Amino acid sequence: MDILSIIGLLLAVAALLVGAVLKGAGLASLVSAAAFMIVIVGTIAAIFIQTPLAVMKDAFRILPWVFNPPANRRAELVKKMVDWSNTARKQGLLGLEPVIDRETDAFVRKGLQLVVDGSEPEVIRNILEVDMHVREQTDTRGAKVFEGMGVYAPTLGIIGAVLGLMAVLQNLADPSKLGQGIAAAFTATIYGIGLANLFFLPVASKLKVAIARQAEAREMVIEGMISIAQGENPRSIESKLQGYLH
Repeated sequence: MDILSIIGLLLAVAALLVGAVLKGAGLASLVSAAAFMIVIVGTIAAIFIQTPLAVMKDAFRILPWVFNPPANRRAELVKKMVDWSNTARKQGLLGLEPVIDRETDAFVRKGLQLVVDGSEPEVIRNILEVDMHVREQTDTRGAKVFEGMGVYAPTLGIIGAVLGLMAVLQNLADPSKLGQGIAAAFTATIYGIGLANLFFLPVASKLKVAIARQAEAREMVIEGMISIAQGENPRSIESKLQGYLH
């Protein structure tokens, strides 16, 4: 569980609510059905038009990573690969065959299978790197969905403000409606800029960090598998892979 994401979300909500009260605007000023329709529904509509269905599914698949990122298993993987290298030196590469079925990570399991099959180190690298890059690109496209929402929301907030001001201009003959109308017009701007800077863009950045960390872990697995296939000394493998733990 990423405690910083939870604290950050709570602080973002508190900043808006408490800020509205301290500025004298009141909580009621933040409630606007028109602003909701223009900014939030409009942003969702824009991102639906921009994004293919498969990418949208990927975006919602990785969204939980903001609060519950993939487990950091690097130290565990280093220990496993050192153990596997010891097994390979004692029993040969076929000695790793029983390990494949016990491994839960599909990427690691694929690497082990290539090693057991006796694939050349360069072949192992090429196959696993293609898998790694495709996964990274798929996840990154999902993260960019929220980045796109962070771009559209402020613009739609401005559209909402302009529409609100247009409604105000139609009531210039009634001064009693001007103040309330102008305040309602700017609520859409708050929705747009607030959502973009306090949720959509931070979510996209947090997801990109999680994606990059996963890519680094897979790079470590590739190096480990190649080292095992080449029959390197387990101590040398451990020293090499320890660099990925910093």
